[in-house]
Amino acid sequence: MFKKSLLLFIALTLISCHATKSPIVTTKKAASKNTTYSSKNKKTNTSNKSRSEVIESTSRTVVTNDVVSGYVLQYKDIAMSNMKTYGIPASIILAQGILESGAGRGRLAENANNHFGIKCHADWLGDSVNHDDDSSQECFRKYNRASESFKDHALFLTSRGRYSALFELDKDDYKAWAKGLRKAGYATDPKYPDKLISYIERYDLAQYDAQVLGTRYVPVDNQNSRSVNISSRNDDYYEVQKGDTLYSISKKYNVLVEDLKQKNKLSDNTLSIGQRLRIN
Repeated sequence: MFKKSLLLFIALTLISCHATKSPIVTTKKAASKNTTYSSKNKKTNTSNKSRSEVIESTSRTVVTNDVVSGYVLQYKDIAMSNMKTYGIPASIILAQGILESGAGRGRLAENANNHFGIKCHADWLGDSVNHDDDSSQECFRKYNRASESFKDHALFLTSRGRYSALFELDKDDYKAWAKGLRKAGYATDPKYPDKLISYIERYDLAQYDAQVLGTRYVPVDNQNSRSVNISSRNDDYYEVQKGDTLYSISKKYNVLVEDLKQKNKLSDNTLSIGQRLRIN
């Protein structure tokens, strides 16, 4: 009788323990899964708010347009100050900074505060880092702060004779400056001027040139809408106005840049004011 009572007590104890622990464990796991799922959804929704793009310079960097806009706001005052001091358009400074540094997110910018991809060269006595570019492990300048990189960029352009022709250009002619930089050998990429011009026009960087020069800034979209009334008599053609690019004209007439180049037998993206382009 005693043994039967003992066995019955043990059995009831085991059943009681099992019934108590099981619901607690299950509830914790379910709560954990729900929390993780909500967190992932929140991050996904946030990341979809901004359009991303790839910037190819000394490194391949993926950024959103919000990152680029933030970069402009962070460094526009330095760019305008350097324009006043050294005569380089603020729009060009900012566009080069965006492109060369991946809007501040590239490896050289993060590891060396180098925002303009300037290599060591023989006259550099400061700190340096090695980084793969045209060749493996090339020597690039390293700075303590980003502002030092912006100043060195200005000194680099003003102290080298091959860039002297740039300073004969109008300070509000960012297209000529962009093409002049490529011609003087700042970059080997044949599309370098187009990339700079694209950033200047997409992010309205020329407004900072206007602030320094004390002139009225007209956004590119407004320039183009105004120039439509001055276009040639035939709707099949368009007369190039100041501020036009193949990209802006292609958007206005809903045609591809490559189609425009093919129809007009253009070997590159260079346009001149008054030039007549076949559209249709």
